[in-house]
Order: sequence, then structure tokens, then C-alpha cells
Amino acid sequence: MHYVVSCIDKVGHLPVRQANRTAHLDYVKANADTILVGGPYLDEAGNMIGSLLITEAVDLKTLQTVLAEDPYARAGLFESVDIKPWKWVIGAPG
Repeated sequence: MHYVVSCIDKVGHLPVRQANRTAHLDYVKANADTILVGGPYLDEAGNMIGSLLITEAVDLKTLQTVLAEDPYARAGLFESVDIKPWKWVIGAPG
């Protein structure tokens, strides 16, 4: 099943995001079978303030386990994480 994951950073935590960015990107690459598409939310100044992920997992519990090990999550970056089941229609991989 596909899920959309929306993560909002804690206010003032850009330094935490920046300090963990390389480890986060390495983690995403290592889990490309689960984390299919993603990128940061930006504020008006172009600073990263959160993350949007399109994911695929057999169930929610499996996805939550993968997300919990992400260096961003382990560093306590996020104020909130919202996970919703999602049906990929437009632009879905063949």
C-alpha cells in the first residue's frame, strides 16, 4: 500500500535538519524500496521546514518502523508526522 507522509519541523530546528541531512539522504537511498519519492517543504525564504514522502509498505506498522529509524526522526526534528493511505493515480509508475 502507498502512504503519503507529511512531516513538519519543530520551529527553530533548521540547524538540526542541516546537521542530519547527509545521514538522512543516505538512509532514504538505503530504503528506496519503501521511500519512493520525497523532498522538503520550504518557507518563503527557501529554508527547509518539513518533509513530504510518498512511500510503499505492506502495512502501517512496517512503515512506522522504517520512519522511526530515519536520522531526522532520531534527532527529534519533527513537530508532527501525518501518515495517510494514498492511491497513486496520476504519474504512477507502470
